[in-house]
Order: sequence, then C-alpha cells, then structure tokens
Amino acid sequence: MATSNDIRKGLCIEYSNDIFKVIEFLHVKPGKGPAFVRTKLKSVTNGKVIDNTFSAGHKIDEVKVITRKFQYLYDDENGFHFMNNDDFSQLYINKEMIENAQFMKAGEEVTIILKEADETPLSAELPQSVYLDVIEADPGVKGNTATNALKNAIVETGARVMVPLFIEPGDKIKVSTEDGSYLERVK
Repeated sequence: MATSNDIRKGLCIEYSNDIFKVIEFLHVKPGKGPAFVRTKLKSVTNGKVIDNTFSAGHKIDEVKVITRKFQYLYDDENGFHFMNNDDFSQLYINKEMIENAQFMKAGEEVTIILKEADETPLSAELPQSVYLDVIEADPGVKGNTATNALKNAIVETGARVMVPLFIEPGDKIKVSTEDGSYLERVK
C-alpha cells in the first residue's frame, strides 16, 4: 500500500472502483495547514480526466503494471489491434484507451501498459514523435512570411497538422504525438 507521497506521473492507482493513471501532480505545502497532493487522473477504462486532491499521507492502492512493446496492425470501428513483438500474439484495445491515436500508422511500435495480475491492457503510449508523409496541404499565401504563418496539412494517417508555409504534399514531417504540433521537415 502506497501513500500520497509516492504519487508520480504515470503511476496507476485504484480509486473509486476504477483504475486511474496520474497524468499531472503537484505536491503543495501551504504556509498554514497540512500538505496535500493535487492530481489530474485519467481513467484507463473510459478516458475521463478528473481532478482530485489527496491529503498528505493518504493511503492509495497502487496497481502493479508491466510494459511491453507491440506493433500496431489495424483498427476497426471499436478499437485497435496490436501484435506482441516477442510471441506474435494479438491484443485488442478500445479507442478510448489511446491518446492521439490519429498519429498511429500501421507498423508503428507502441508501448502498452498491462495490469501485472491478469495482463489486461490499461493504456497504450505512442512514441514522443512520429514521421509522417504529407498527403495534402493548403497553398501558401504569398506575403504571409513576415510572421510565423501556418497552414493546414493532412498527413497519411488522416490527421490534420498545422505546418509552416514551405511544407508541400509529398514532404515527410516529424510530428509531436503529445500535442500534434509540427516539429521539423525530414529530408
């Protein structure tokens, strides 16, 4: 059994009859009164994000997890199919369990977090950034170069990304999976 002092980003805990992953936390020690931990928790079953505050020393039920690398195969109307790179077994995950899934392309390697007790999938994490081909891009408007002007582009996965004016269809770009922002053009 852990306490609120052990809370860290990525920790999975059991709370309110559900399993939550800590996505943000802040230890607060006010001048008056007891210390507390302000957290932002994301449900691994339905994807809802809640804010919660734990008092100092509050007991929490930590869920033991393991991580494994899986290869993304394909998706259907309900979720995504992955293959374990070690034993080639397949795993199915609901769409709500993956953040920014619009940046996943077939063959991409993804880290899946599994509950240690029964190996049920809790969530999947994409790499920090991915390389995607630009399929379609709005034309750059001449004269907009004085500022940091951006235009819409559609990448091979169907996601929309804001890119600089010099990006054209056929270019390969690096995109952050955390916020969907353009990082750089790849030669």
